[in-house]
Amino acid sequence: MSQADEKQIKAAVERYVLAMSTSDEQGLTAAFHHAASIIGNYQGATEWLSVDAYVAEVLGAALAPNDKPSWAIGSIDLTDDAATVKVQTEFGSLRFTDYLSVLKITGKWKIVSKPYHLHQKRSPAGPFGTGRPAVPRG
Repeated sequence: MSQADEKQIKAAVERYVLAMSTSDEQGLTAAFHHAASIIGNYQGATEWLSVDAYVAEVLGAALAPNDKPSWAIGSIDLTDDAATVKVQTEFGSLRFTDYLSVLKITGKWKIVSKPYHLHQKRSPAGPFGTGRPAVPRG
């Protein structure tokens, strides 16, 4: 795994998380390839969103901006210009595990697919139910 690519992927994921948690429309849109899909089970139904629909959902939640969100990268699996990143995030009172598929396109890492899992309850054991603090992002 290239250390430069890993560093760039981590930075791209951090930009995505911060854009989501601060309702930064431009930053959130820029994190994704325009044809990306956001997929998961939400409120008893499978949700399959375009980037525009996902951004609208984030903005429509009307949450107070959080410039210090709880999040952690669980793993990165990288092969040349393609990678998957497991990341745990919080959005308001909801906790998610995202499996981001990222692709290096014209020198920039973009999210091309975001399957997610919505956790049912927050665990008092730790920010992501592990009993441990979040993994450092650096």
